[in-house]
Amino acid sequence: MAELKTQESPASVADFIAKVPHPTRRADAQVLCQMMTDLSGEQARMWGSSIVGFGRYDYTYASGHSGSWARIGFSPRKTSLSVYIMPGFEDQTDLLGQLGKHKIGKSCLYINKLADVDLAVLRQLVKRSLDVMSARYD
Repeated sequence: MAELKTQESPASVADFIAKVPHPTRRADAQVLCQMMTDLSGEQARMWGSSIVGFGRYDYTYASGHSGSWARIGFSPRKTSLSVYIMPGFEDQTDLLGQLGKHKIGKSCLYINKLADVDLAVLRQLVKRSLDVMSARYD
């Protein structure tokens, strides 16, 4: 079994966010951290050196590979905010159409800055993700 590189860490989330170099990205990280704390009811934890995650779930793939990961999270990357929506976006087209300027990957939502999106819609996306994760892993 391959070792998972990004694991939960005891590092300080507050210190990590305080060191985000760009002031807008730092402020956006603080907003996302509070939003995800409120919606998840979980304490923010670092995953690796650059991902802030909330909650956790254990998974096992058909191949036998298993691990743990945050149920939701974000990372204030240099070029954008990465928001981790673990169930993906297949059933989210209604909300994505209302969100505002963004790009998506398999489970990542890329936002340049929070001012580019509707925060109420982003809250709904995060809440739906948490609901799906609870139904699958609780």
